[in-house]
Amino acid sequence: MGDYILGVIGGSGVYDIVGLEGAAWRAVETPWGAPSDEILTGTLEGTPIRFLPRHGRGHVETPTTINYRANIDALKRLGCTDILSVSACGSLKQELPPGHFVVVDQFIDRTFAREKSFFGPGCVAHVSMAHPVSSWLGDRCETALRDLNIAHSRGGTYLVMEGPQFSTQAESELYRGWGCAVIGMTNMPEAKLAREAELRYATVAMVTDYDCWHPDHDHVDVAMVVKTLLENADKARDLVRRVARDLADAKDLPTDGCDNALENAIITHPSKRDPALVAKLDAVAGRVLAG
Repeated sequence: MGDYILGVIGGSGVYDIVGLEGAAWRAVETPWGAPSDEILTGTLEGTPIRFLPRHGRGHVETPTTINYRANIDALKRLGCTDILSVSACGSLKQELPPGHFVVVDQFIDRTFAREKSFFGPGCVAHVSMAHPVSSWLGDRCETALRDLNIAHSRGGTYLVMEGPQFSTQAESELYRGWGCAVIGMTNMPEAKLAREAELRYATVAMVTDYDCWHPDHDHVDVAMVVKTLLENADKARDLVRRVARDLADAKDLPTDGCDNALENAIITHPSKRDPALVAKLDAVAGRVLAG
């Protein structure tokens, strides 16, 4: 067994996976409140796995009400080194049809009603988000998709909107003009918080529709999204299994710097740090705050 523990954030269909050994749901308490749900723990293809239903089982949380800080903190507390986000998205490009998978490499964050950082007054930090995903983990996702013969693209910008409503046509055309590849509602601040927690993070976007810019998809609805999600569920499970196998056998060391993102990020002088906030940061930033 390797040194990696894989966290997987996504829909409930991803977790019904054959071969998960020692499966058990585990409640995790965090200083940021309750995560979206309990976390399904087990071992898959030799790699410890932590599955987190992003919206909770039964889809009870909206994209805005998800407690992103608690979710990332909980995965960190359970020892995760890597997070694979499997996310349903709309396509903003003709060449990315429903059923296509995109290994995302950039984000534009258009959310405005969410807590986006573990840090704040009393302990200020600024992490780099120039390259917001782990290239090392992304390589493994790309290899897995290729080996599984799943139609996919490497690279693309994910526009994260607040929701819960879908885009207007004018918004959809605006984001297309920005060169975005896919649009969704959940990967920010998830990716930012994973970086603050020094976790390698990768997004595989599963295209469910063409968003409302497309003449054949001008009325995107939940039924359309769910239909394609169900069709993609087997592919998503195969992807997770293949990435888990790769991590168990990994010989090369990550060099993308995600695991030391806080090295020079905290700017507040130790004598001025708020002890209460520092205590809450024990899991995500304990490595750099200890002592």
